Amino acid sequence: MPDTVALYTLGCKLNFSETSTIGNQFIERGFRIVDFKEKADIYILNTCTVTDNADKECRQYVRKALRLNPDAFIIVMGCYAQLRSVEIANILGVDVVLGSNDKFKLFSLVEDFKKKDHACIFVSPTEDINDFGPAHSTDADSRTRAFFKLQDGCDYKCSYCTIPMARGRSRSMEFDKAIADFKQLVDSGYKEIVLTGVNIGDYTCGNKDFYHLLKEFVQIPGEFRIRISSIEPNLLTDDIIELASNSDKLCKHFHIPLQSGSPKILKLMQRRYKVSDYDSLINKIKNKIPECCIGVDVIVGFPGEEDSDFVDTYNFLRDLPISYLHVFTYSERPNTKAIEMEGIVEKYERRKRNNLLTNLSHRKRNLFYSEMNNKVLNILFEAENHNKIIKGFSSNYVRTGIPFSESLVNSFASVKIESIIDNYCTGNIVDI
Repeated sequence: MPDTVALYTLGCKLNFSETSTIGNQFIERGFRIVDFKEKADIYILNTCTVTDNADKECRQYVRKALRLNPDAFIIVMGCYAQLRSVEIANILGVDVVLGSNDKFKLFSLVEDFKKKDHACIFVSPTEDINDFGPAHSTDADSRTRAFFKLQDGCDYKCSYCTIPMARGRSRSMEFDKAIADFKQLVDSGYKEIVLTGVNIGDYTCGNKDFYHLLKEFVQIPGEFRIRISSIEPNLLTDDIIELASNSDKLCKHFHIPLQSGSPKILKLMQRRYKVSDYDSLINKIKNKIPECCIGVDVIVGFPGEEDSDFVDTYNFLRDLPISYLHVFTYSERPNTKAIEMEGIVEKYERRKRNNLLTNLSHRKRNLFYSEMNNKVLNILFEAENHNKIIKGFSSNYVRTGIPFSESLVNSFASVKIESIIDNYCTGNIVDI
């Protein structure tokens, strides 16, 4: 009988929370979790569909698993599986394909883990997905931080995005269950809880919204802090900003997608705000919380993005008081409006623009880190030993490393920042 399972996650923090929950289902049934690099009886790949590398990555990891164990039972699940189930089923060695919602029903759908001649496909139509599949970090993880899924699906119609097709309509966790599960994570010893969702700012339960949930969370007793994974600019309200400024439990860190600093491109993307709105929001946050770290998602090479449009984006980001960028190169996704648009940007040009913004991101991060010199930050240290250095993050997402000590693992310590080394800060622990 199979008794070992290895799990691998592609994509976002939401996927990590779901993989952990699925891993816990195996633990509860007596299975042992092993690293994906080790030989296992069962390999599970939780997929993403954001870029055109999804197919390539999926095949790559299936081959890796079969090299480790040619007789392994291979399960591919998640967003890419939802959209391209037949393609995945035809990959040599794949035994089961599970859609976005079906993955939580694995043990009721899969009778046994014996290889068969053909892959089985379990994919519910997106329009039939109405229930919410709870997910959060479990004993299947060894992380200091817990990922906690509060919302799923998306009602937005961005012209480049396949996520609504893969995840279905927006739906949220019950308010009281969210609070109960959050308390359970705190009681389990997690010191940082990262709130995740496809469009987390769209959380709604009755007359309660995301702000009401955050307000409840920060009142829960315990030594912990809350980080919001990513939030749309039109959903980051004044109330949430005010709460972050007044509560030590809500991290001074927002990751806010922009996608383009060109009004023309932003309109083609069908985003729900203007460049001027984004500018006002960022400056409002920095005026209210000067030490706040602000991360930005941006896409380069969108159809119709001329040199002047990219320059608008570059200059806009250069002048904004932001801390770092996540730069994505546009990739054509089937069944989206963008794939039919004119003005295709050559791939070499997309790569060049990506490099320019990536370099800008490095400068922005170094500038932000340099502003932390001689300041005392409260660091939550992680477990990994990086060549005798232990690292962790501050509330405002400053990565910090000091000489390794086992006693610091999963604990807070006040560190006076003294210098920047290899993209992280270093300093000494101080008593306050």
